[in-house]
Amino acid sequence: MRVILFDLDGTLIDSTEAILEGFSISFKSFGKEPPADEEIKKLIGLPLDVMFSKLGVEKEKVWDYVDAYKKHYRKISKQKTVLLPFTKEAVTEASKFARLGIVTTKTGEYSKELLEHFGIMKYFEVLIGREHVQNPKPHPEPVLKAVHIMNAVKEATWMIGDTCLDMVSAKEAGVKYIGVKWEYESLHNMKKCAEIIKDNAYEAVLYIKGKRD
Repeated sequence: MRVILFDLDGTLIDSTEAILEGFSISFKSFGKEPPADEEIKKLIGLPLDVMFSKLGVEKEKVWDYVDAYKKHYRKISKQKTVLLPFTKEAVTEASKFARLGIVTTKTGEYSKELLEHFGIMKYFEVLIGREHVQNPKPHPEPVLKAVHIMNAVKEATWMIGDTCLDMVSAKEAGVKYIGVKWEYESLHNMKKCAEIIKDNAYEAVLYIKGKRD
């Protein structure tokens, strides 16, 4: 049976408001001026520690900022996150012909809580989050771990994501991949990473459904 692995942010959910607020609170808690929203949004998809580093936080303080972010994010994530259009249709349709998993750079524990909140966690056999791997996307480890846990056949496995991190991770892991459009990655960049790009996860699922592996 086919396997479809989904990214979360920008693919199934929009937690931009919660992420931006989390970064703002984190910087302010250390007496620092938060970066501009656009600077943060350019980095969404990367692990939190990498994002804070790229935003100028000193190496020895990065994890303190991450902890401050997580403490606030957990409080607001459910209220300030929404499912992207056609997410429920994508997941329910995909579950009819494939086994499903999540591969994200978000904290897995919080991601599971979010998906349970939206009533769709039941569709996923596996959720690989940041704490489950040594090397997050774009490294292939998260995808490979999902494939291993699900005992999946690589040739019958697809990754759906909205950034080049997702595409590179899938490619290096030896599985098929398809991009979806979202604001975290420019279409120009996505075209460098993915030959197939759809408007949303539902269209990506329909494309996979129509393919013969």
